[in-house]
Amino acid sequence: MCQRLISRFFNIETTLSRPQHLRLAWTIFFILAAGYLITFFHRTAPAAVAADLMTTFAISATALGSLSAAYFWVYTVMQIPSGILADRVGTRWSVGVGALITAGGSWLFASAELFNTAFAARLLVGLGVSTVFIGLMKACAVWFPPRHYGKISGLAMLLGSCGSMFAAGPLALLLNVLDWRQVFELAALVSLLLALLTLVFVRDKPEDVGLPPVNVDYGDDRKIPLWQALTSVLKIRGVWAAAAVQMGVAAVGFSFAGLWGIPFLQDSFGLSRTAAAGYTTLMIGGAAAGTFIMGSMSDVIGRRKPVIVLGCVSSLLAWLLLILTGIQPGAALLIGFLVFGLLPTGTSVSYAVAKELVPASQAGMAMALVNTGLFFGAALHQPLFGWLLDIGWDGAEQAGRRLYDAADYSRALWLNFGFAVIATVGVLFLPETYCGRSPQAKGKP
Repeated sequence: MCQRLISRFFNIETTLSRPQHLRLAWTIFFILAAGYLITFFHRTAPAAVAADLMTTFAISATALGSLSAAYFWVYTVMQIPSGILADRVGTRWSVGVGALITAGGSWLFASAELFNTAFAARLLVGLGVSTVFIGLMKACAVWFPPRHYGKISGLAMLLGSCGSMFAAGPLALLLNVLDWRQVFELAALVSLLLALLTLVFVRDKPEDVGLPPVNVDYGDDRKIPLWQALTSVLKIRGVWAAAAVQMGVAAVGFSFAGLWGIPFLQDSFGLSRTAAAGYTTLMIGGAAAGTFIMGSMSDVIGRRKPVIVLGCVSSLLAWLLLILTGIQPGAALLIGFLVFGLLPTGTSVSYAVAKELVPASQAGMAMALVNTGLFFGAALHQPLFGWLLDIGWDGAEQAGRRLYDAADYSRALWLNFGFAVIATVGVLFLPETYCGRSPQAKGKP
């Protein structure tokens, strides 16, 4: 009943399959979306515990950026392998085993006494969660009607973003009751539960349980040799352009909301951790809503590129305004952070472009290449931003944590603007796929 109500709310046809199919599709979707929520939590939580980590391990901003970026580096390296695993091994085992690794990494991070141990733990967490997004996107393509892919994938990103929202304001409040180690112990237990649910309930495609395929392309697409499939994807200029878009916009958004946003607001404006987290929570909330709104908008207008251009240009302008206007905390800045989160998510539609440029058997690899751009960008951005802070540091400290002033952050924020320029240039080379309704778009470089 619940699944039918959700399907009606999102206007998803139910006549293509039996009630069993509908029930199983939504069960798989929500289990994988919960895993994606944990992925976002680990991505964003360092911002709320940044001061604790700097004090615990006695580290600089550059070292803090490197610690947080360890997650992104291994995630980046794993994107092509994750795409191959999604296409060849299947979502059930790739995501299920990944969740077990995430649980181990989170527990190790919670118990770390040395910086090197914490760094290794972040690598493990990044390795574990690296399979979730591609597996979830592949499941959306396999289990739901193709014409609703933008809407369903947007819903998945919205639910995943809830993990980032929890890792901002709510986590800042929770840290008044629990210490940061206990928080990551709880995250480890949740990941363990999700691993069991994935292995028990998730199936790779409808045919595995005797149901007809919803997306015929995914039901009978001929698999070509692995190396041939990979090189075919790597030759498509539009997929690389989508990766550049993600690197320039989404990567910086993750880095800012996931690490530097709260310290920026604390050091530049003297806000408390809880108050600063309120601003980043609004930004993340805007992004959560934006992923669904932009995906749905793209499906409605039947085009991808205008929505992506909106995301690139709005990101470019937002960073410029934050650097040049000297806006102060208050209603205007709160609204700005909300809009700043919402509009740039138009770039999330670039995943749909990558999927629509390739045959079905290569969709996982194409989306993985786009994701590689995103996490390579985040892995570069976090320590670079920290380095730009450190080069102007005047030696001020508080309780063992380095303090940076508004001028330091203003200098570092130009890095964000530079990344947005990369995305804006990249979108010029992005083809229009018309939501997959143009057959001649597929496989075209």
